[in-house]
Amino acid sequence: MPALFEPTGEHRNLVRAMSGLGIPQQDIATHLEIDAKTLRKHFRRELDRGSIEATVKVAQSLFQMATSGQNTAAAIFWMKARAGWREKHELVVSAKIAGEMTDDELMEEIARSRTARLTIDGE
Repeated sequence: MPALFEPTGEHRNLVRAMSGLGIPQQDIATHLEIDAKTLRKHFRRELDRGSIEATVKVAQSLFQMATSGQNTAAAIFWMKARAGWREKHELVVSAKIAGEMTDDELMEEIARSRTARLTIDGE
């Protein structure tokens, strides 16, 4: 009969740190030489908290960079991610007036506009 796994404080710290770094659970389990189910059974709190704590540290760092006035990219990212800002791209099509275009010409122009917008917006 296999021995029961007994987690130690060292195991808990290691799982928390590895989870915070984004190491997949299967890899953490392999490192500890246990099954992934055993990992989740004994280390649920460490798996959850490690990831959360890492996100908090990165968010604090990003916030400090964004509010220091020295990192414009961080400020822009923060406003897009947290404040809902987005860049708007306006595409002006200079072509014949729609009333002067055939249906086929109009459909081609609409398709070109959509393609250009998707390329600009990256969608």
